[in-house]
Amino acid sequence: MTEEDVVRFVSSMPGVTVFTAGPDNGAPEVAWGDRFIYHDPEGDLPADRKFPFATIVVTDYPGFDTASDLDRDGVFRVNVAVGREVFAELFGHPPAAHGEHHTEYDYAALDRIVPHPVYATQGWASVLNPGEETAERTRSLLAGAHARAAARSRRRAG
Repeated sequence: MTEEDVVRFVSSMPGVTVFTAGPDNGAPEVAWGDRFIYHDPEGDLPADRKFPFATIVVTDYPGFDTASDLDRDGVFRVNVAVGREVFAELFGHPPAAHGEHHTEYDYAALDRIVPHPVYATQGWASVLNPGEETAERTRSLLAGAHARAAARSRRRAG
């Protein structure tokens, strides 16, 4: 899967908005090119109420998020809010216990689903350059994250 494959896949889901950080929208330079994927069916959520259910990150954030070594040519990371239950199914431990398991993962490995190097404790998973080994599971995780985000939107609206 390419970045564009991921964007096409999530964009086909109802109510999805994909925001690409860039100089034209006031995003910090370190985030330029990163994509934030929201469920915003009306397209009217205020910025302080938007929370992505997935992101695509293309560069390291120095001093904060460098474990994936995203500054390599052509490397990108798909991050997915999988939730506590799916996280535990994927990795065999709950998000809250990730600190005890942090060193068990190679966050720079391509085409491997791993806990998010920074946001694992919040139930996020990630994969660098999803390929033959992980593309189908990545699509499934994205669909599940979208379903949870849509359910939250319905609860807020109703």
